[in-house]
Amino acid sequence: MNILLTGGTRGIGAAIATRLADHHVFATGSADGDLADPATPARLWATALERFAGRVDVLINNAGIFEATPIDASDADWLAGWNRTMAVNLTASAELCRFAVRHFLELGGGRIVNVASRAAYRGDSPAHWHYAASKAGMVAMTKTIARSYAAQAVYAFAICPGFTMTGMAEDYLNSRGGDKLLADIPLGKVADPEEVAEIAAFCVVNAPPSMTGAVLDVNGASYVR
Repeated sequence: MNILLTGGTRGIGAAIATRLADHHVFATGSADGDLADPATPARLWATALERFAGRVDVLINNAGIFEATPIDASDADWLAGWNRTMAVNLTASAELCRFAVRHFLELGGGRIVNVASRAAYRGDSPAHWHYAASKAGMVAMTKTIARSYAAQAVYAFAICPGFTMTGMAEDYLNSRGGDKLLADIPLGKVADPEEVAEIAAFCVVNAPPSMTGAVLDVNGASYVR
């Protein structure tokens, strides 16, 4: 199976790449281009097609940023933060999904896994409106793809982790008082990247077609719906 995985060089993405090592995985990272650059998604897709002799079976959109943009920032800085987060977290993912869907329709099917966030449903901190909105958009996009192309064997899934023990989460926990935030997680711990990777692998390999459109939570019961 040929898999294009964005954000695949660290954290959750690296764990997914390791978990799917039995397959052919093109794991991209920042060295492969800035996803805020409108030209990057098309270049990554073209590179994947070249690497895999014209066939990609699975797209996993995992790349994302989590950058604070306080409401008391200057108007220009706040808007720049909003636009950059949307470009990386949502627009680049949407472009790759579009390329993938068109390709999968030609192939006779394929799978998309979008790594979103608990914030899509629960919201996030006062400095992260843009992050929550981008992840909610990713979930809505996943559901739309699933509803639109299920009959053509194009299946789409979303994963919504809560805090996951990556460098990004560690910085956030430390900055906002880790003990207080952990108290909000009934499990008593944040998720490990390997736990999220296990769910991603299930979506890629074993999830039955009737699960298309599903959103899978990984948050230690800190948000149930």
